[in-house]
Amino acid sequence: MRLGARVFKTGIAITFALVLAKLLQLPSPVFAGISAVFAMQPTIYRSYLSLIEQVQANVIGAIFAIVFTLIFGHDPFIIGLTAILVIALFLRLRLESSISVALVTVIAIMEYTEQHFIEFALIRFSTIMLGVLAAFVVNLVFLPPKYEKKLYTKIVEYTEHILKWIRMNVRHASEHHLLKEDIEKLKENMMKLDQLYLLYKEERTYFRKHKYSKSRKLVLYRQMIVATNRALETLKLLHRLENELAHTPAELQNAIKNELDCLLNYHDQILLKFIGKVKSDPQSQFVTEACSGKKGLIHSFLNHYAEQSIKQENYQLFPLIGAIIEYSHQLEHLDTLIESFHHYHKEEHVVPTPEEQE
Repeated sequence: MRLGARVFKTGIAITFALVLAKLLQLPSPVFAGISAVFAMQPTIYRSYLSLIEQVQANVIGAIFAIVFTLIFGHDPFIIGLTAILVIALFLRLRLESSISVALVTVIAIMEYTEQHFIEFALIRFSTIMLGVLAAFVVNLVFLPPKYEKKLYTKIVEYTEHILKWIRMNVRHASEHHLLKEDIEKLKENMMKLDQLYLLYKEERTYFRKHKYSKSRKLVLYRQMIVATNRALETLKLLHRLENELAHTPAELQNAIKNELDCLLNYHDQILLKFIGKVKSDPQSQFVTEACSGKKGLIHSFLNHYAEQSIKQENYQLFPLIGAIIEYSHQLEHLDTLIESFHHYHKEEHVVPTPEEQE
């Protein structure tokens, strides 16, 4: 089991909050540790937004707790009613993510039954806010997340896995049921990739030079994900139409195989070009083949369609041919974006390959 940076930061934030609470001699420092857990976020930007939201949540929760306690007392029924009203208000304000910490504030304040209630409420409120601030400081200083490396590594990993299955499928070397199971896993992986992209998008840059580069990289990584999704869509159609393809003429099967082999090599080259392991050359052999191979594929398919009587199985191949052509278009667009990126950011540091990160 591999523990991520967020796990360690959560532990550090809890420790930091508890130590600060004890140094300030605040009673019940455990509430500082609890609020630190709620305040920990995966990115610095989200941590900042969480800080703002949780300050609002704590203030609202403390006001409700103090007012209801002064008016109605500390009865458990009153505490539950206050919690319901706080939840309803937060849902109305669309602050669902801050409900938990607000309820902690309400319970922490309303459970007091002795004198000097206002003083106690302010101390409890300060203790909870201390945990929120401790989590923000830890997220800002310790192990700041670097989602670009994770994003690129996962894109390469998932892409290579998909391309491997396509190569085996067009050579009739894949197990049907194993590929079906793996396609489902790949769908889930692509959804996780979209989430990782959003986390990278939320990372903030503080210099104008880096902002321009980040904007271009966002477009690049988005297109990388689109190209990988097109490869996955092609794999799904190859798997679903495996039987139909087996009964097509050898000429058409070879045209599909040759075009896919070219596109898979082209995809590999594009990813290597981004990290500088392949020379940037708009007139490369792979580009020429990718642009001309589509014509040969369409020609072979139309010949097959014209020579056969109109049957249902002929129509079933249309989505596959369209997916291959769309995959080719997305790769060409990605190649163009990478060429443009290297042209305007020649000195820009790109992410290392997975081998170099280890």
